[in-house]
Amino acid sequence: MSKIDRRDFINGSLLLLGSSVMPVGSSMGQNSKDPSNSSYPPALNGLRGSHPGSNESAHKKAWTGNNDWGRQNLLDEEYDLVVVGGGISGLASAYFFSKQHGSDKKILIIENHDDFGGHARRNEHIVDGKLILGEGGSESFEYPSGFSNVVLKLLDELGVDMEAFKSAYDRSFFKKHGLEAVTYFNERYFGEDKIVRHPFCDYPGFIEGLLRPKIDINEAVEQVPLSIEGKRQLLKLLMSNPRTLGVEKSQWRRYVREVSYFDYMRDTLGVVDPLIHRMARQSIVDYGGVPDVMTINGALEGGALGMNAATWKEVLDDGAYQNYIDRKDGTYAVEEPFIEHYPDGNATIARMLVKKLIPNVGKGDNVEEIILSKFNYHQLDKKNSNVRLRLNSTAINIEHETDASNSDYVYTDYIKNEIPYRVKSKNVILACYNMMIPHIVNNLPQDQYQELMKLTKIPLQYSTIGLRNWSAIKEAGIGMAMSPGNMHQAVNMDFPTSMGGYEYTNSPNDPCILHMRCCLQGDTHGAPAIQQFKEARYRMLGKKFSDYEAEIRDHLTGMLPKNYFNFDRDVASITVNRWAHGYSYGKVSEIGIRPFGKIAIANSDASGSSLMNRAIEEAWRAVKELS
Repeated sequence: MSKIDRRDFINGSLLLLGSSVMPVGSSMGQNSKDPSNSSYPPALNGLRGSHPGSNESAHKKAWTGNNDWGRQNLLDEEYDLVVVGGGISGLASAYFFSKQHGSDKKILIIENHDDFGGHARRNEHIVDGKLILGEGGSESFEYPSGFSNVVLKLLDELGVDMEAFKSAYDRSFFKKHGLEAVTYFNERYFGEDKIVRHPFCDYPGFIEGLLRPKIDINEAVEQVPLSIEGKRQLLKLLMSNPRTLGVEKSQWRRYVREVSYFDYMRDTLGVVDPLIHRMARQSIVDYGGVPDVMTINGALEGGALGMNAATWKEVLDDGAYQNYIDRKDGTYAVEEPFIEHYPDGNATIARMLVKKLIPNVGKGDNVEEIILSKFNYHQLDKKNSNVRLRLNSTAINIEHETDASNSDYVYTDYIKNEIPYRVKSKNVILACYNMMIPHIVNNLPQDQYQELMKLTKIPLQYSTIGLRNWSAIKEAGIGMAMSPGNMHQAVNMDFPTSMGGYEYTNSPNDPCILHMRCCLQGDTHGAPAIQQFKEARYRMLGKKFSDYEAEIRDHLTGMLPKNYFNFDRDVASITVNRWAHGYSYGKVSEIGIRPFGKIAIANSDASGSSLMNRAIEEAWRAVKELS
């Protein structure tokens, strides 16, 4: 192996200098001069998700009310429909509109990011010449048995074969390689770098086939780097159950829906050790929100520290207890397993929608055939295409030509490359973040304006790490590591899915992607959730890529065995998918999402959900409202 004289990351991809594999000045990240990457966003590393440049115009509009964007360019373009937002809901809106009104209808989709899909974003890592796929957000179908006919019909039209997932997902992978749910305690907060072979929470339970902890809870607690009193308190929390609530059984269900999880922990159980509080705050990832201000019931549904669903199932709503199966082989399983996963997550659905709308974008006639298809982004916005997808374009103003009640046209103003443009259409569907709608739609009724202004989102971060091999992960036996001392609360091997010619890693000597998950919380413990989301959002956007790289370096170096892992040698690329406006929080009323003249509202926000199926259903509703 050639000696590395100096090491650096340029926007997320490893640059080796000296006797190097890459010439000085070359780059494989954002703003790269390499056209094969700069014109193909999925291959970009570094700061992705809501990447630098994607939100600036929207923030300027929302924060300052700015309406002075310079001289406007009225384009000689007229559309039957303009869709604001190129996520799954926006793409589905265009698809449904085309199906309902005819494929000859002219549709423009504008998207403020440099890639489509919204949170259903494809991450590509090229590691030692091999393509490794991951997702930048939306990763799987959730509970497809409950999908509506609208969603199932669309998936069928896209070529989704639900039965194919059963053989594509390798349920034996984690057991075969001895990969468990564990907890990593770092030196920064807990005084030493240590792995304890127990997750102490229910979060890892959604990974089908992941090995359950083999050690007894008492033995696990004894290994946690806490004081003797801290260990006693932790064990008391972990052994809690409805009978430790301190109220009559008839009051259990009401009590857990009214009393704070942290109040119960502190005041009822006497758990006051700040390190245990940290473990509790960090134990809810993804949808959960802020553990220190949620109810006991919310903590139960989020799988928080000490909130074991099987132990507490008597107080949970029907269906909330996910029927965890206690397999005799010692692996996690649920009645409806999370195996409906493509190698790039739900980006495959977004890509197939684009393929249906713009056939020349790439090869493949169904979802499996496009998994390895490299899309030609130059085809997205062609003048002769009935459907056009315009990236890097932020909507800043939408107004009817005349009064909304009788106007035939709507004007949409947007910014692209700092230049304002205007297009004309017969209809508009807003499939963007719903909280932006009051800032960009002129003359919105006051009650609707006020309703939409209430909305917020939970900051979310998915980092995907391109590793040259995962021998250190196998040696450490990590399938998922809860990490209460780190920015990323959970680290895991991806879902072991092979399909469409793409093969999931099988040998520890092969490259792979490591997923690092983070649902940022505020610094003011006990503050209202919305305030904490705001604090976390500002903190997220204030960090540079080098800050994230340093955190990831510390995390992996402390967690993995040093005789098997060297960050400089083994990490090939880093993609940090920052979603400052991540999961929906709260539900908008019917007032907020009602149509306004020729304008209808889609996006999963309209359902108070962040799920793919809800995004599709809201698209269907919006199109029907324009009919």
